Amino acid sequence: MSGPFDVRPEDHVYGSPDAPVTVLEYGDYECPYCGAAAPVLKALVDGSDGGVKLVFRHWPLADVHPYALTAALAAEAAGAQGAYWEMHEHLFGHQDRLADADLAGYAVELGLDPSRVTGEAAQPYGDKVVADFETGVELEVPGTPTLFVDGQLFSGRPDLASLRRAIGAAGQGSDPDAGLDPRPRGKRRWLVGRRRAEREPLAQGAQEDGADHRCGQ
Repeated sequence: MSGPFDVRPEDHVYGSPDAPVTVLEYGDYECPYCGAAAPVLKALVDGSDGGVKLVFRHWPLADVHPYALTAALAAEAAGAQGAYWEMHEHLFGHQDRLADADLAGYAVELGLDPSRVTGEAAQPYGDKVVADFETGVELEVPGTPTLFVDGQLFSGRPDLASLRRAIGAAGQGSDPDAGLDPRPRGKRRWLVGRRRAEREPLAQGAQEDGADHRCGQ
């Protein structure tokens, strides 16, 4: 039986599937800290010479970010058309424009069928979002972004130097100075509801959420 850290067939993997180090991210497309971490994680993988892969799983904070769930569904719909990571990058690059019309426009830009990324056509992809969420509940994900480096919680701010130190430490056992904790922390859990998001302002940073580098903590 597979565990929550095991890479599943339905997971989205950026980088070489055979990379020896796995960075697992639980993220929300409307979370500003996830948006800031996205190019850092891309650079981490791109600069690893095949040594690191990124697995992204959905953890939409629908009560705080009204477009997070529909954006996650759009990303999955794009993935079904062979363009998950392209849509992933678009969503993080346009966090202030995630309404249905915007999502359809991004699909057109990527050469995808826009009718499949929003509305009722996108609802079946909710099964993947819920499955991701359930693994996050098992791991007691504290907020977004939450990163695990080879199964160890990364608790620091996700800058490139810190992540590289954590990757080096992961191979030698847990090292507090590298921002690694072998036990996931945090007890708060959220329910994922399949609902159509209504237009609301983007949350003002994550200061309102009580964290300095995570939403929802």
